[in-house]
Amino acid sequence: MSRIALVTLVVRDYDEALAFYRDALGFEVAEDTDRGDGTRWLVVRPRGSAPGTGLLLARAKDEVQRGAVGAQTGGRVGFFLHSEDFAADHVRMAAAGVRFLEEPRHETYGSVAVFEDLYGNRWDLLQPAA
Repeated sequence: MSRIALVTLVVRDYDEALAFYRDALGFEVAEDTDRGDGTRWLVVRPRGSAPGTGLLLARAKDEVQRGAVGAQTGGRVGFFLHSEDFAADHVRMAAAGVRFLEEPRHETYGSVAVFEDLYGNRWDLLQPAA
């Protein structure tokens, strides 16, 4: 085994999730395939990331899954989005309506700010220290 290829994120609706990840975060669509049964294989990833890695946006299909939307990591930061230009990405994302839960801070490991996706999942925007 050499890497994790996909991580599933349970979402309420394909199109609203796609709009957030594409338009607010700047992700690109790696694949969007209609599976013919009302579901889609919808994979997004940060622009420029390696092919074969991504986030599978999976629409909740029952009450248990709908209950997990936005709480997949129990309120902890569960996703880490690395940046090569933290300041520019922070400004761009905030202007696009991304809700940051804190002001940017500079730690020994890099510049970081916690934000929420449209469902309340917590992410770190992080530029690792050199």
